[in-house]
Amino acid sequence: MFPQYERITSEIHVRITDLPLMENIRSLRQLHLNQLIRTSGVVTCTTGVLPQLSLVKYDCIKCNYVLGPFVQTYDNEVKPGTCPECQSNGPFQINMEQTIYKNYQRITIQESPGKVDAGRLPRSKDAILIGDLCDSCKPGDEIEVTGTYSNSYDGSLNTANGFPVFATVILANHVAKKDKIVSQNLTDEDIKAIIALSKDERIGERIVASIAPSIYGHAEIKRAIALSLFGGESKNPGQKHRVRGDINILICGDPGTAKSQFLKYTEKIAPRAVYTTGQGASAVGLTAYVQRSPVTKEWTLEAGALVLADKGVCIIDEFDKMNDQDRTSIHEAMEQQSISISKAGIVTSLQARCAVIAAANPIGGRYDPSMTFSENVDLTEPILSRFDVLCIVRDQVDPVQDKQLAKFVIQSHVNHHPANENLDKGTLPEMEDPLMSGIEKIPQDLLRKYIIYSREKVHPKLHQMDQDKVAKLYSELRRESMATGSVPVTVRHIESMIRMAEANARIHLRDYVHEDDVNMAIRVMLESFIDTQKFSVMKIMKKTFSRYLTYKRDNNELLLYVLKQLIQEQIAYLRSRFTTDIENVEIPEKELQEKARQINIHNLMPFYGSDLFNAHNFIHDKKRKIIQQRISIPS
Repeated sequence: MFPQYERITSEIHVRITDLPLMENIRSLRQLHLNQLIRTSGVVTCTTGVLPQLSLVKYDCIKCNYVLGPFVQTYDNEVKPGTCPECQSNGPFQINMEQTIYKNYQRITIQESPGKVDAGRLPRSKDAILIGDLCDSCKPGDEIEVTGTYSNSYDGSLNTANGFPVFATVILANHVAKKDKIVSQNLTDEDIKAIIALSKDERIGERIVASIAPSIYGHAEIKRAIALSLFGGESKNPGQKHRVRGDINILICGDPGTAKSQFLKYTEKIAPRAVYTTGQGASAVGLTAYVQRSPVTKEWTLEAGALVLADKGVCIIDEFDKMNDQDRTSIHEAMEQQSISISKAGIVTSLQARCAVIAAANPIGGRYDPSMTFSENVDLTEPILSRFDVLCIVRDQVDPVQDKQLAKFVIQSHVNHHPANENLDKGTLPEMEDPLMSGIEKIPQDLLRKYIIYSREKVHPKLHQMDQDKVAKLYSELRRESMATGSVPVTVRHIESMIRMAEANARIHLRDYVHEDDVNMAIRVMLESFIDTQKFSVMKIMKKTFSRYLTYKRDNNELLLYVLKQLIQEQIAYLRSRFTTDIENVEIPEKELQEKARQINIHNLMPFYGSDLFNAHNFIHDKKRKIIQQRISIPS
């Protein structure tokens, strides 16, 4: 039919794809032996490509007669018995010229990190790739394998178990890479619910309120985690180098401020996440390492946490406990998002396209605001500059906040007690964070699907971005940081703002980056940057960049922000004079009007009648011309 086809290739491979049934590696049993199966996992280890005997021919040493060809299988060797020419029993020698070889590679696939139940170790299985399938994947790739589940005799297993046991392996017929996050197939109903949710004007606030709802306060950390989960868009300018789109976050603060709880929550909600600790992970455990195979005695490449988290999130707790050598090895992984290996004759580069969310403790246990961030944390400047957002959590004494926090924690324990699990949720008092009051939370399962859909389908463009605004802010920041001697501002800060603007556009499922997204990114970046300065520098910078920091989406939110600042100042004044609990705070309406005029707002009546004003327990008394707020939470 095709007489010239032999010039291209001597073999035609038949590949079988899209088997209807997908088996987990954990569920493979004796029932599946010698059956065609389809399974998926992450490649953790690959051997080199070796030549395997396919059709062997032997030379008889006595009469030079060529015996064969003999078909070889992967698990045992076929040898000739007697020579048909001279009837001798040998010796025989392999005819190197006429023997046909084929490529052979052994890989190990492990269950995907997001699919393993808590408290269980991920299972792994070896797969054999033959012919053109060799080198079709490398460590860190998430793949689907279709092949025959077969067994072979292994003497070492018999010795270990004391009775005959067979080793199992998958003879691969087809290997497909999972380029997209398909850890959870979305139904049409899910997509409808996601689209309907994205049309809510306050979707950004709802998502922030839904991040770690069992943790009180810390809105800035919740927003940073939300931006990191959605992520920006990676670029490849000129096809020469890759600019990352993932947002890295470092949370640093005093003990007992829920740092590790945030990380554990992120592990549960992220579509693909790998959790590790700084003390429990060495450089090779985080990146990749080369080890000698106990069976074949050859060098194999094993993937570490950052490679396994490719296209997901790598979560590192106790980041400051890593030694310098380990920390240096992840410099390349955090910015270039690749890991270069040159050990034991293996020279390669692995993909580590993941966001890094890490937590660290300050030197001496507590954060000292009189020093800069780099002086407080045992981390070098190059690695700090690779984090887009630096979050500081301080355990400050505040009687009102402490009282609210205590009630929130107690109510959380009451609501989630095992004895109350079967009760109707409506019969229990609702836990309410005052900062998130009036904002409806999104169910966690739907939020996870929303993140998956957004990362897969939404790729916001930067055509409508206000470039002059970002450029002006960058030049101002550079000048201010040089004048005050604070942390230096680099080009990475611009890239961080762009990434966060894209992530905010993804939250709203927008195709283009809007002005609101740019303002949100500027605000998050500025708050992060200013909070890392010394206390004296922080006050100057807050005043200098106040016009960026006070930006809100509309006048009502902007006025609420200003009003909250006035209330906080009044509370601080009253607390300095009176020791009793403060239940009501009153401020003259005139003070708010003066502040409003400074930001070009003259009519306050729509604000007084808004739901936002009432939701935060504010009352406007027209006769007395005061604004009143009830502070204490009802018992």
